[in-house]
Amino acid sequence: MKTYVAPSQRPDTGTAVAVGSFDGVHLGHQALLARLKERARHYRVPSVVYTFDPPTRVLTQGVEFLSTLPEKIELLARYGIDEVIAVPFTSEFAARPKEAFLDDLRALHPHAVVVGEDFHFGRGRAGGLADLSAVTEDVVALPMHSLGGQDIKSTRIRELLKAGDVEAAARFLGRHYDAQGVVVQGDQLGRTIGVPTANIRVPEGKALPLGVFAAFVYTDDGQRHASMVNVGYRPTVQGRELRFEAHLLDFSGDLYGQEVQVKFWHFLRGEQKFDGLDALKRQLALDADQARARLQAGGD
Repeated sequence: MKTYVAPSQRPDTGTAVAVGSFDGVHLGHQALLARLKERARHYRVPSVVYTFDPPTRVLTQGVEFLSTLPEKIELLARYGIDEVIAVPFTSEFAARPKEAFLDDLRALHPHAVVVGEDFHFGRGRAGGLADLSAVTEDVVALPMHSLGGQDIKSTRIRELLKAGDVEAAARFLGRHYDAQGVVVQGDQLGRTIGVPTANIRVPEGKALPLGVFAAFVYTDDGQRHASMVNVGYRPTVQGRELRFEAHLLDFSGDLYGQEVQVKFWHFLRGEQKFDGLDALKRQLALDADQARARLQAGGD
């Protein structure tokens, strides 16, 4: 899949274009991508996603993001998109008039434009669906998708993650929520109580579920490891910074410097403060047993 940061970088040829933040590439986004590919096949042109880095609400509302740009590009490639234009979304870009955005689209020579029915663009969200007809006659506006009577939105998925409900988040995403990061040196407290953990650093602003989870960790050698994962502030040891730590069950080795991927499968419990390290150690042993059992029961 080809990637660009501006419409002017791609060849001067026809396209079918979908526009949006695509944060998380959830089931609603996937339906939009399916329609994009259908229109691209109809016109025999490349399917192009015009998206923003970071997602618009990260800049305008200060929310956390579900997908880093590399994660988003990987997902869009998985769903069969030919090209991605990921424009840097800055305050200056957000302040552009709607005509400037329409010029961007015109540069892509779109036979079709596919968006959500609530799509707006330009300074003050002045542009809307009617304006897109100035670019192409084939404007496809998809309604909001829902699941179990709830709208499928990135906002809702962030709320579920904050509550630790990774199972519900997975249903909206159509896959298990994941986070990719680099294993860095921690304070090695886990080793002193017999539960060594990989301290994972993710890009600032990445949404993480809070609590203790059964998860799979994928290392850079392609191996998958059943794991117990904690995301929280470690109140038992008066922690002050959010930590993302994974204890790989039945694994020993050095992961420092490796980039790993964590896929969250099951919520085990919320973060708790224990009366000392011995009580914490006993609970972690129970958590590890539960994580192993949950993953063995439904981890294939």
